[in-house]
Amino acid sequence: MTTFTIDEVTIPATIESADATDFIAAIEVGNVVEAIGFGTTDISYEPAEELPHFLNPHEPHRMLIARLNGQVVGRGIYETQVGDGADSAWLVAQVLPEFRGQGIGTALADSVEAMALSDGKQKALVYTPIPLLAGEQLPSPTGFGSISAGHPDARFLLNRGYTFEQVERASRLTLPVTDIETLLQEAERISGGDYRLHYWERSTPERWHEDLAHLATRMSTDAPSAGLEEPEDVWTVERIIESDERTDRLSPRRRVTVVAEHVPSGHLVGFTVLSVPAQTHRAVDQYATLVLREHRGHRLGMLLKLANLAHLERVAPGHPSVITFNAEENRHMLGVNEAVGFVAISSESAWRKNLGRAQ
Repeated sequence: MTTFTIDEVTIPATIESADATDFIAAIEVGNVVEAIGFGTTDISYEPAEELPHFLNPHEPHRMLIARLNGQVVGRGIYETQVGDGADSAWLVAQVLPEFRGQGIGTALADSVEAMALSDGKQKALVYTPIPLLAGEQLPSPTGFGSISAGHPDARFLLNRGYTFEQVERASRLTLPVTDIETLLQEAERISGGDYRLHYWERSTPERWHEDLAHLATRMSTDAPSAGLEEPEDVWTVERIIESDERTDRLSPRRRVTVVAEHVPSGHLVGFTVLSVPAQTHRAVDQYATLVLREHRGHRLGMLLKLANLAHLERVAPGHPSVITFNAEENRHMLGVNEAVGFVAISSESAWRKNLGRAQ
C-alpha cells in the first residue's frame, strides 16, 4: 500500500525565495481543484498573487501539503483572525481528483481542524464549489439556492458534521460594457448631487484612510452571511496602511478603487474595488462592494459598479471579463449586477461546523 505524508509549508517571504517551492506547488493544486469545481480557470490566482494574503498578519494562515511518491497531490489551509472575539477558522482541504479515495482529504481535514481546536476556535467555516448535477438537491437554509446533495464534497462535509448554510453565486461580466460612459452619466444623475465619486489605483490616499477603515469593517458585518455568523473584522488606519504596503510590495496585481463621498458630511459612504491581473487575457476579480445601510436607496451600488468599470477601461483596458461573488439571498446586489450585465456561471457552497473549546 502506497502511503502519503503531510507536511506544513513554510510561507516564503517572497515568491523568489529558495523555500517557495512547496508554497507554489500548493497554490497550483488549489487552482486545479477549483477550476474543476467552478468550471473555469477565471478564478485562479498565481502563487505570487496569493502570497500577500498568506503573509497578512491580521489574518494568520498556515498551509499543509500532502505528498504521494514525492508529488504534491493535496493541500490544507488554516486561516483565522487576531484580536478579541476571533472565534472562527476558515479551512480548506483539497486533493487532486486522481488521488482521491485514499484518505488524503480526510487526513488534511483532520489536521486543519486540529489546528483550529488547538487555537481554541469555536467554529470552522468552509467554502467550496459544488457543480450543479442532476438528482436530489440540498436546499440552502436561507431559502435561496441549492446544491447537489450527492456530490462527493457535499457528502464529505456532511459526514464530518458540517451544516450547509449558504450558496454564493459566481457571475461573469463580459468586457467592455457597451456605452459605459452614458450609463455612468445616467447613474450619477439618479444618485444626485449629494454624492461625489473619487478614483484611485493601488494605495489608499491618506485623506481617506479613516473612512475606508470604517467601510472595510462594516463590510464584514453588513454582507449577508446566513447561519455562518461571520465575525466582525475590525480595520484600523494602521491596518489600511500595512495592507496597502504589503500588497504593493508583493503582488503583481493592481487594485482599482472607486469610492462615494457624501458631500454634506465629507465622509465616504460606499466603495468598490477591482483586482486586476497583469496579463490582459485574464479576468478581473471584483473585490468588495459596499454602501452603508444609512445611505442606501440612492442607487449608489449601481453608480459605484459602473464608475469602476469605466475607470478600469481607462487605466487597464483589454481584459475579457470581470468575475464576482454574491450570496444568493443578496437580491439587491444581484439585481445591480444583472442590470450591468453579469451572468451566473457557477456557485460556491458555504458550510459551518461547531468545534467547541479545545480540551
